[in-house]
Amino acid sequence: MKSYKPTTKSRRGTLTIDYRKLLTRTTPEKSLTVGKKRHVGRNNLGRITTRHKGGGNKRLYRMVDFLYNKHDISARIDSIEYDPNRSAFIGLAIYADGEKRYVVLPKNMKVGDTFIVSQKAPIEVGNRLPFKAIPAGAYVYNVELKPGAGAKIVRSAGSFAQVVAQQDGFTQLKLPSSEIRRVQETCWATIGTVSNDENKLVKYGKAGRSRWKGIRPTVRGTAMNPVDHPYGGGEGVQGRGTKRPKTKWGKVTGGRKTRTPKKYSNANVITRRKVGKK
Repeated sequence: MKSYKPTTKSRRGTLTIDYRKLLTRTTPEKSLTVGKKRHVGRNNLGRITTRHKGGGNKRLYRMVDFLYNKHDISARIDSIEYDPNRSAFIGLAIYADGEKRYVVLPKNMKVGDTFIVSQKAPIEVGNRLPFKAIPAGAYVYNVELKPGAGAKIVRSAGSFAQVVAQQDGFTQLKLPSSEIRRVQETCWATIGTVSNDENKLVKYGKAGRSRWKGIRPTVRGTAMNPVDHPYGGGEGVQGRGTKRPKTKWGKVTGGRKTRTPKKYSNANVITRRKVGKK
């Protein structure tokens, strides 16, 4: 991590990742980039459906490979790069047949290292193989939920899932949320832990950096008027004044399960995630 001399009040609290020591290239591979409009929390009618999004620097989208459909062809990591669209580092993988693809990098993988996507790949960091070939206790990321659909979960910086057991054609996984769920043993995953695990230690230091990231301010409910929030109104600092914590629209948030009772994947959840006070 990189700290700064306290030349200003915001500098005193700033803590960032030292990219100079970690990245090997500053400009992306042009053939793997595309312009992309960010929807900044709006739906197709232009209405805000997710608050606190908007503005921020323009981003060039890197087309990252989550399908990993080039089997039994080894690939070499040519560079380690920053991606503004995700928290993990990405690497430019050059396959033995000359094709280039971006991949989410695992922790400790360096330029020149190789990986392979194969049914018979060795259990080494960066290699990708089906769950039925991965032993219990192994850490994995880029996890598929349906065979051939590509990596859907465990893709953010520093995250990993752990293989708990193999049973009846399914693999039991302990996810970062502490949930234990099963996936088909024919789904694929990559061995290792996602890179840039220091991302959770970053301190922006000032409000301006949040705006650069496209994060707009969040106002406390207790600072609003009664017409705007259940916690609003009163003179001075007030308690919330309601029995249970609520959202701006009066929906109870604390102590109520929010998962859809008939969600399609309920049958695959063995142990629910632990929520509330630790």
